[in-house]
Amino acid sequence: MKDMGLWDEGDWIAVIALVVLGVFLTIGALIAGSKKPEFAGHPKGLYMLFFAEMWERFSYYGMRALLIFYLTQHWLFSDGKSNLIYGAYTSLVYITPVLGGYLADRYLGQRKAVLFGGVLLALGHLFMAVEGDHGITDAAVKQSEGAINVFWLALALIIVGSGFLKANISVMVGQLYRLTDARRDAAYTIFYMGINVGAALGTILVGYLGQKIGWSYGFGLAGIGMVAGLIVFVLGKNVLLGAGEAPAPLARNKEISIYGIGIAAVAVMWALVQYQDVIQNILIVSGLALLGYVLYESFKLDKEPRERMFAILFLIALNPLFWGLFEQAGGSFNLYTDRFVDKGGVPASVFQSINPIYIILFAPVFAALWQWLGKRGLEPSAPAKFALALAQVGLGFLVFVWGANSVGPAVATPVFFVFMLYLLHTTGELCLSPVGLSAMNRLAPSFLASLIMGAWFYMTAVGNFVAGKIGEATGGESGNMTKEATLGIYWEIGLITIGVSVVVLALSPIVKKWMHLETLRDREIPGREELGEPQAAGTHPEPKGA
Repeated sequence: MKDMGLWDEGDWIAVIALVVLGVFLTIGALIAGSKKPEFAGHPKGLYMLFFAEMWERFSYYGMRALLIFYLTQHWLFSDGKSNLIYGAYTSLVYITPVLGGYLADRYLGQRKAVLFGGVLLALGHLFMAVEGDHGITDAAVKQSEGAINVFWLALALIIVGSGFLKANISVMVGQLYRLTDARRDAAYTIFYMGINVGAALGTILVGYLGQKIGWSYGFGLAGIGMVAGLIVFVLGKNVLLGAGEAPAPLARNKEISIYGIGIAAVAVMWALVQYQDVIQNILIVSGLALLGYVLYESFKLDKEPRERMFAILFLIALNPLFWGLFEQAGGSFNLYTDRFVDKGGVPASVFQSINPIYIILFAPVFAALWQWLGKRGLEPSAPAKFALALAQVGLGFLVFVWGANSVGPAVATPVFFVFMLYLLHTTGELCLSPVGLSAMNRLAPSFLASLIMGAWFYMTAVGNFVAGKIGEATGGESGNMTKEATLGIYWEIGLITIGVSVVVLALSPIVKKWMHLETLRDREIPGREELGEPQAAGTHPEPKGA
């Protein structure tokens, strides 16, 4: 134990995070020990789901903050290759919820799907703690080593586990309330806080241990966090009051076969995450097929709903650009922070906590701002908000590059500009993510609602893969990042994105007209409120009140 007088900023941040975690766990114990069915006006099941999801996000985002460093520093992949693997992994995390959601809706129910996903996630995070020997530069030899295959297996387990857990647990929140219950928005806000508290604390504590003490300690803590979430979920079954149960009785052999599908999916992901070019081809082919089907269905509609579909496609098409830039956070920007920023003793992975902290602070502000502007007829349209989001994410890179160049190439970039980039990217995120989900739900015809929501998340997956390709480019021909080349790419993509935002803003009146908001009518769609999930830091669905 280091003497307190020798603690640096990283040590103090970790201790503060540990204290905050202790406070939340104490509150959780008090709620669990209460004999009343409700706490603070909400069913106890909400708080059980809050803590289960908090631990899941703790483990997932903690591991995510370390991943790029583990790839470059332990397995010795080049910077470019590491970014590509990171992008492939995060894109697959966004695709598998389609499988997990479908199997839960049709067969398992959300509770069993979450439980199965949680088991896979716990195994995946614990396997991440198996380090093996350091990687060597000969990729062919490295692939034959047992430890690297355990690593691929760990990523595959986390990908599929997220697919079963990610969307289903947020659906269960809605099932605790009637559709007309006025507490629903508040419930999702509470749940959303759990997501971001877990994301912030996980990145700090897991990142600190992984970079300061050892990889296995950081990944091991992430695994322990996931196991803790599973325990909370299993012990809290009774307070769910039947939420998340299967839609119909399920035969044992059929249930086992569904779990078998999940295991088979792990094998597929184990292969895909190693061969990123295959993922790229799959995304292109399936994306074109999805676009073709949506257009086919659109042209069968009457004029107004058809034009609403065109507006949806316009908004969805902007997803990959935004997330491709935004998701540099865990990849190339994480590496840049580690190597070229004056961090003052704070591990670079800990800076990943800035985004969830900003979200907790600013999401209520943005929700109130839109309402305030709306009452005065000044609220920007959805496409105009998308233009603002793109402008902010592009401006974030331009401000950062300007700040880095202002001190000269030989001087470490001041940490202030890291906070500025995350601030602009987070406010951009809050202009796009909740607005996009709302637009998908409002504009899609009822018989295409789930498909359109799936398309939204699919294009988010494409954006994550694009992020990996951009990150790969920062490595240049040698595969190793340089400060000058990375800043050059950041400047270029910043300018391009601001240029696109200007075009989107110019087109926004046309797209707004396509939306035909004046003729929209309320419709009763069972489960409509459960589409999507609250905002996880860097993962992008938003709280229902936003």
